[in-house]
Amino acid sequence: MTDNQPAYRDYRPPPHYFEEGSSFIIDLILFLFQHIKVILITPTIICTWVIIQVLFFTDPVYTSTSKIMSSSGGGSVSQAVGIAAKFGVIIPGQSESSQKWVYSEIIKSRTLSRSILNRKFDTEEFGPKKSLLQILTYGNDDPEHGMDTLEIRAVNILLAMIDVSENIATHTYTVNIHASEPRMAAEINKILIEELDIYQREFNRAKTSETRKFIEERIVASEKELMKAEEALKIFMDRNRRIENSPALQLEKLRLSREVTVLIGVFTTLKQQFETIKIEEVKEQDYVVILDPPEIPIIRSAPKKKKIVILTGFFGIGLGIGIAYVREYVKSRKEKEKEKIMQALSLLIKDFTQMYHTLLRFLKSIIPFKIK
Repeated sequence: MTDNQPAYRDYRPPPHYFEEGSSFIIDLILFLFQHIKVILITPTIICTWVIIQVLFFTDPVYTSTSKIMSSSGGGSVSQAVGIAAKFGVIIPGQSESSQKWVYSEIIKSRTLSRSILNRKFDTEEFGPKKSLLQILTYGNDDPEHGMDTLEIRAVNILLAMIDVSENIATHTYTVNIHASEPRMAAEINKILIEELDIYQREFNRAKTSETRKFIEERIVASEKELMKAEEALKIFMDRNRRIENSPALQLEKLRLSREVTVLIGVFTTLKQQFETIKIEEVKEQDYVVILDPPEIPIIRSAPKKKKIVILTGFFGIGLGIGIAYVREYVKSRKEKEKEKIMQALSLLIKDFTQMYHTLLRFLKSIIPFKIK
């Protein structure tokens, strides 16, 4: 190429990057149109079956919601327990962590569930005044198992009906009860809160009783120690009336006086806490604060028909496409296998033809007469 010749330019059109993608989309559309019956019939059948199950064979679920929090903030009992700890005595169950009630664990406990099973409820399905144990297990039929087995089953069913969540920021608890009837869900929620309050009340009563017993014992022991220290100080003063010129006697008197002062302080504090504990025992209070009481739900929470049908429809469409793909795959495999069989058969016929001609040539060579 000389300098006067123009440079060669490639005027080829740019490659079509979308030809492969366009071909795929066209093949996909053709595939869907070829199997449109399967893709539409499959979700229709599944949705129809699901709708029948939801309408006629699935029990509705109603949810009653309440919001509670604990009213226990330590109080005088905690102060008394603190005094006990100062003396090296740990009252069982009295620690700083135990002052915060973990309602989520208590409500979901088997102990609290068993206390609810004997409560009576009025239901539309089983009639009035039926125990929760009967409602959850054998209903109006005759029980087929012993009470121990029925109680275990009822507890497991009841625990599955309870849902508790905690708001860590506000220390509040949301209690959800799921039941087949709206009124029963609200009543179970209400009784659960009552049993929780009773449980906490009994626990605090037992805790107060243990604290009071310790303080009483400690008051008796402190009083004896105080009387002993006072008697020792009295004897010292009687024997040593003039101690102005003796530093050792003055130091001994100071030590005895300090011992008496300390014991007086301990004895006075114990007496004050003892009076506070007695007031705490007779004081009535609600240990569970109900922020939102349980109400009878108006609409059911499950099953959600629209959501179930929509999800089932999408699932059915996906299943229909999958079935169509499998059918197409099987069909293509059969065509390939058929083609292979035809090829093998053709080769076999060709081999037999060659063998026939070879045999004819052999016969012509050994037989004198003419073979057609």
